Amino acid sequence: MFYRLSGVHHTRYASARQLWPLPADRWQVAVVFVLAAAAPLYMSDLYLSSYMLPWLVWSAATLALTLLMGVAGQLHFGFGAVMAIGAYTSIHLTQAGVPFEIALLAAGLISAFIGCLFGAAALRVKGLYLVMATLAMQFLVDWVIINVKAISGGAVATLQTPAVEFLWLPIDTVAARYYVALLWVVIVTLWMLNIKRTSFGRALVAVRDKDFAAAVIGVNIFKYKLLAFFTSSFLGGVTGAILAFCFYRAVTPQQFSFDISIQLVAMVLVGGLGSVIGAFLGAGFVLLAPIVLLNIVAPLVESGWLPVSSSLMAHIPLMIYGAMIIGFLLFEPLGLAKIYDNARKYFLVWPFRHTQS
Repeated sequence: MFYRLSGVHHTRYASARQLWPLPADRWQVAVVFVLAAAAPLYMSDLYLSSYMLPWLVWSAATLALTLLMGVAGQLHFGFGAVMAIGAYTSIHLTQAGVPFEIALLAAGLISAFIGCLFGAAALRVKGLYLVMATLAMQFLVDWVIINVKAISGGAVATLQTPAVEFLWLPIDTVAARYYVALLWVVIVTLWMLNIKRTSFGRALVAVRDKDFAAAVIGVNIFKYKLLAFFTSSFLGGVTGAILAFCFYRAVTPQQFSFDISIQLVAMVLVGGLGSVIGAFLGAGFVLLAPIVLLNIVAPLVESGWLPVSSSLMAHIPLMIYGAMIIGFLLFEPLGLAKIYDNARKYFLVWPFRHTQS
């Protein structure tokens, strides 16, 4: 069987510290990457722009929030505002003639700066009190964007994204925008996979598990909590800019409302708190499950197998979707990533009956 630990001998530190020590894991990663890179060749522009592109962008946003909530243990219910700052910053800078690459960097830095201002509350409070501080950020940023016309143009105004180039190549096609999003999500994924192998990541985990105990052993709580908010907000700001330019192509204040922040938290929790693969699974579930359920329910209603009104039909997929989320939280609180990990460990010892501890 190809999925075995036999033949994997940790005799060198380099091999023991590999991200994917099993050859089967490396092959899976390679196959997934090849399929993702070749997606424009075998997918239509409709599927590419409606499913793959938003999934990649929201997976990057979920990874950014996972760094803060899953690795550092700091709650954040205003991440939609962080992405909004990045989106509006990048649009205004590119309209002023700033290159897109510099606009992305500036969007991340400005989002990180503002995120740190509100994240400073984590130095004094935690838990529900920190949630209130991040909620204040969400509502304050929403109010500023809506009421300051120099930023958004007004509550019902739409801000168009200008035509830009990335690395001297125009991103005016669906395939080009898809590759920009793919490049960014690969960068964020590699960052998240390696962060726990660094002193920065281990310090964040220590702060998450018991901050005062971490302070006793010499971890600077002030420094690492601010760094967690700075790094997560930077990644969220750049992701918001890519979301605006590669998917929305035009932004309104309603696209970054409080509902978006709640959806991002749901993606993190359903996927698996602190898990990299869970960010992809959670984002895919929250984005695609309602669409799939609607495509299943609609033919049943039209054929007469499910005699309900049209108004109720629109709500049935959302009801099933909500029940599925509750089911995940009840039967597998660690999320979809844990279900994947259980299946993987099963095949590591199959067909033997014993399991790994």
